[in-house]
Amino acid sequence: MKIVKKVLVGLLIALVLIQFYRPDQNNAATRNVTAFEDETKPSAEIVAILEANCYDCHSDKTAYPWYSEIAPVSYWINDHVEDGVKHFNVSKWSSYSLKKKDHKLEELIEEVEEGKMPLDSYTWLHGTMTASETEALLAWAKKARESYNIE
Repeated sequence: MKIVKKVLVGLLIALVLIQFYRPDQNNAATRNVTAFEDETKPSAEIVAILEANCYDCHSDKTAYPWYSEIAPVSYWINDHVEDGVKHFNVSKWSSYSLKKKDHKLEELIEEVEEGKMPLDSYTWLHGTMTASETEALLAWAKKARESYNIE
């Protein structure tokens, strides 16, 4: 019993100490999605879907929830955001080649169709896209992809 108590006390001390060491946040001064939206021309409905489900992990500015200030959750969220912007960052859209833009939209379509995006861990707390929102997002992405028509 003494070992269990010592382990629990050690874990508690570690939990308190990691509260003082936070990962850097994805927190640009503004969320710059203008180039992406100007080029792909999402409707107001699609912009709302993107803001609610995509931009937090796929742009240079994340709106962090209150619980992201608590370690180890802060590290877990930071890992998701870093991975998201690494794979697809709408704030960097103007720096992508036409081929890369086409590919990123193709990946968006595949990930949403397969139910991989948005992540389950995101939708548990933020809500999921409805079937009609998913349909609208996919229709928009497919239409936007036509302008890149890379063969």
